[in-house]
Amino acid sequence: MERDPFADKSGFALSTYGFIVVAVILAIVAVVELFLIFRLPHSKNQPPAAIQAETDPGPQIPEPATPAIAVEWPLILVNESNPLPADYEIKLAVLNNGLEFDARAIGFLEQMISDAKAEGLFPVVASAYRSVERQWQLYDNKVARLMAQGLSQEQAEKEARKEVAYPGTSEHNLGLAADLVSYSYQHLDDAQGDTAEIQWLHAHCQEYGFILRYPKDKSQVTGVIYEPWHFRYVGLPAAREIMEQGLCLEEYLAGGQ
Repeated sequence: MERDPFADKSGFALSTYGFIVVAVILAIVAVVELFLIFRLPHSKNQPPAAIQAETDPGPQIPEPATPAIAVEWPLILVNESNPLPADYEIKLAVLNNGLEFDARAIGFLEQMISDAKAEGLFPVVASAYRSVERQWQLYDNKVARLMAQGLSQEQAEKEARKEVAYPGTSEHNLGLAADLVSYSYQHLDDAQGDTAEIQWLHAHCQEYGFILRYPKDKSQVTGVIYEPWHFRYVGLPAAREIMEQGLCLEEYLAGGQ
């Protein structure tokens, strides 16, 4: 019988036992680590925290709010105290007669005119968008005519502003205002308000998002004389409220005061 070469080495059994114990301990530690990794709370598709720390972009910065001018463009107030905003942008479209109007609202203006014609009426757009340069020409001409009547320049400028807006403070510079007159009576005076075309527009303009901008009894508020021919686009909801409540735009924006 062949002799076992390790039979006389008493330390062999102990060494073997120790090796087995260490191996078992290492296996248990590995199992525990795997258990902790997969059982720690994290989202289903999210990497473990150690990896996430390297890929997390950090807190998200919200996008800046859309400028108010883009949201409230129909209700921008332009008058003596509120000049045209320096950053105001306008995209124009051309009417059948060659005049220009804000492209976002021109369809409402054209539909209003078309419906009036369907009633046997003939409203004409006498003026629509005007550049600030063109407004200067009209304003200077009015001042010159008043001075020719004997007024001083200071007096003439004060009176001129009652009928011709100072450049940069005219709604026509917005592209949202139109002067409409009767084809049979094309004069910008109080009598224009007695024509069938203008009376129809006064009754129906709010159905198309327009208002009579300068009513007869609101001159103290608007700072502008009665202009039965001047219509301003403000959008359907506001137009209905303004016309039904007998307000001007200044009063409406001030909360109906």
